[in-house]
Amino acid sequence: MENYTQTPSDFILLGLFPSSRVNLVLFILIVPFFLMALAGNLAMVLLILLDAHLHIPMHILLSQLSLMDLMYICTTAPKMTSDFLSGIKSISFIGCGTKAFFFGTLAGSEGLILMSMAYDSYVAICFPLHYPIGMKRRVCVLMILGSWVMSAVSACAHTVYALHISYCRSRAINCFFCNVSVMVTLACEDTSIYEYTVFFSTVIFLLFFFLLIIVFSYGKVLLAVHHTGSQEGRKKSYSTCSTHLIVVTFYIVPFACTYFRPKSLCSPAEDKVLAGFYIILTPMLNPVIDRLRNKEVLGALERVTRRICSAKM
Repeated sequence: MENYTQTPSDFILLGLFPSSRVNLVLFILIVPFFLMALAGNLAMVLLILLDAHLHIPMHILLSQLSLMDLMYICTTAPKMTSDFLSGIKSISFIGCGTKAFFFGTLAGSEGLILMSMAYDSYVAICFPLHYPIGMKRRVCVLMILGSWVMSAVSACAHTVYALHISYCRSRAINCFFCNVSVMVTLACEDTSIYEYTVFFSTVIFLLFFFLLIIVFSYGKVLLAVHHTGSQEGRKKSYSTCSTHLIVVTFYIVPFACTYFRPKSLCSPAEDKVLAGFYIILTPMLNPVIDRLRNKEVLGALERVTRRICSAKM
């Protein structure tokens, strides 16, 4: 039995599935995906942390992506699970704002980290002699810190706005996590200026993101690879670029579908499918696509496994 009892300031998360026997089966099927995503990304973070051979910019950036995927799961999965099993779907006003802040921070920082990865590939392949200077440890750390700080500031601004507008009596969020874009639709006041600002800023960010990564960085990389004389080098570079571009596509497509569609074509069910794809499937697939296909990562996994087995003996 669902319990919608709430204080006047609570929100209600309707969840990914309504509570029913059929949806209980679907929920049970989704839980393994969460567990695989959790295990895969946690293993990647620990592996890159433990193996000294992976303490280079490319793998440090990959560890940040795994950390972000891990935080996506930890931010959404526990609340979604407890809501579905207990039927108590309320979340406090501040709690919802906090989760919306973390989601916004993760979404923004992931895009910036992907840009940093594109720059890393560009310098490594197009200017290999300048790579030790252009992507030294300090530059990599500054990129990571800059990504987190800029995203946190942006998410804080959006969250503060969402927490300071007046909401109507009904505070039912037709989703399984708190997101500022969904919270704003429940407002009792005119938010059209804010919505237009978010739309245009998202368009500019995604277009800049797309042009910088796809056209400039990877375009230059593929052009440089095409003219290289080494077949082995071309194969390795094509493999790296293809995996990175798949991850970029997983990032861009859900946001483009969410923010670029006219409101008349939007439906809560489609929005939840897109959110589920981004929150559940992407964190599960990323370690397989972009990490475990990497020979250095597989070599590190073998070394760490051997080290653990020898320590036990």
